[in-house]
Amino acid sequence: MIQTFSYNILLLLAQQAGGAGSAGTVATATGGATVAPIMESKSLLGYIAAGGFVAIVLLMLSAAAVGLIIASGLMLRKSALARPATVNTLEMLLKEKRVDQAISVCRSAEHDCFLTRVLGAGLTKARSSQFGLLEAKSVMEEVGRRESDRLDRTVYAIRVVADLAPMLGLLGTVIGIIKAFATIGGAEGASRSSQLSSNMSEALVNTALGLGIAIPCLLSHAFFKRRGEAMVNELAETAEHLMGLLSQPGGAVQTQQVRPVPTVAMQPLSQGAGLGAGAGPGLGAGAAPGGVAARPAGMPT
Repeated sequence: MIQTFSYNILLLLAQQAGGAGSAGTVATATGGATVAPIMESKSLLGYIAAGGFVAIVLLMLSAAAVGLIIASGLMLRKSALARPATVNTLEMLLKEKRVDQAISVCRSAEHDCFLTRVLGAGLTKARSSQFGLLEAKSVMEEVGRRESDRLDRTVYAIRVVADLAPMLGLLGTVIGIIKAFATIGGAEGASRSSQLSSNMSEALVNTALGLGIAIPCLLSHAFFKRRGEAMVNELAETAEHLMGLLSQPGGAVQTQQVRPVPTVAMQPLSQGAGLGAGAGPGLGAGAAPGGVAARPAGMPT
């Protein structure tokens, strides 16, 4: 009786294993005393194929996530955002107050990077504006925000993948459970166990794939987000240092307006012009009323 009971349990396990996609066979020794299920292991591609269409979509999404992570790692490098050779060249030119050559370096394709785009806009504004460095700072802040948004696009895409993968995994899980309930209601006998285990395998494979994609993407997004903020702050300090070289003695870029010196307008004699000290209106120095010159005392009239 015990041997028969054990045989029935092992036979049921073998049937379920065969329904999941493995070649489960039951081997009995002579007399039926020993029964052992023989199961073949399934490869990773086999598990993905068991997940159905949603698993294939998740597989393509994982490939996109790997590409986004690699792209973010290449973009958020100091050597890519501010090349050391370019920084040294700009520092030398700005110390010597060669602003035009510094602008040419910033605009060249060879030195194109985050720092040169921000600094080039500031130098151009400082050279063309009468307010010089005052307006250059606001322009650099605006260009810096725009370049920061460009850097954040790839990192944001990683977060989108991290949010989308569990949702797709949940969709595959629901589809597998729906198929399982349909199998329970429709199939009978040994085929029901086989189809049921296949449906449950599809549901759980999609769940595992969704979580397996989301967890690395969440960690990568947090890392690159923090690194990007630190890099932008460091580049802002570098750009401020380079612009500060222009405000040192002899390096002012502002164009000073020459104010005209006010001149004394010539006024007619009737308004008091040409009067000596103590003279009245219309009189010169020592003049008598009526415009007749006063004679010195003692002189004959």
